[in-house]
Amino acid sequence: MKKLLFLTLAIVTLSFISSTPTADEIIKKAEDRLTGKTSYSEVTVTTIRPKYTREMTIKTWTKGTDYSVTLILSPAMDEGTVFLKRRNEIWNYIPSIDRLVKMPPSMLSQSWMGTDIKNDDLLENSSLIDDYNKKIVATEEIEGYSCYKIELTPKENVNSIWGQIIMWISKADYMQMQVQYYDEDNELINTFYGKSVKLMGGLKIPTENIIVPANKKGNKTKIVTTKRQLNIEVNDNIFTTQYMKRLN
Repeated sequence: MKKLLFLTLAIVTLSFISSTPTADEIIKKAEDRLTGKTSYSEVTVTTIRPKYTREMTIKTWTKGTDYSVTLILSPAMDEGTVFLKRRNEIWNYIPSIDRLVKMPPSMLSQSWMGTDIKNDDLLENSSLIDDYNKKIVATEEIEGYSCYKIELTPKENVNSIWGQIIMWISKADYMQMQVQYYDEDNELINTFYGKSVKLMGGLKIPTENIIVPANKKGNKTKIVTTKRQLNIEVNDNIFTTQYMKRLN
């Protein structure tokens, strides 16, 4: 009888372990479901400061996590500006001076278009999978969703502006519900909040994302997705530097 009970408990335990994904699998699923093989989105980015508010509207095309191109539609002073990510490179086309620039590493820690998004964040999706050690540290509820709490630390010899990243990813739908970014001294820099979950492009996603700096009172950036399509046909030429001017 004792042997039968032990065997039953062992089977149940093994079943539970095998059904629980690893931290790497969770991150990969979260990234894959967000981008699909390809994606297209229309987004409004609002930068909120104590003395002013600035709004941008943009269109973005992606191919996996390695390629993306972003076209700024407004405000008028930035209309036609294009950002291209190709693996570990970021290119910027500035129409007012008709100039194409490859972003140097020294600019990766700087603000993207005056928002609370850093230039390095544009590269982060692809590097999370390969460049960070990951472990599940807890299960917590965020916005009513049971989430895996995952701690990410850069691997040795990896150049990252973050000393640690903590992510809360929903168990049911692998949605990124909250992310905290820490510097090398373990000081909190930014917190990302996923809100307003809706069905868009056939998937449930937080359609309102808010980035709040830890040490800048009254500052935040709100990103609202108004349209999203996944696994659509996208011409590979759109992810080349030659196409950036034509995108306008």
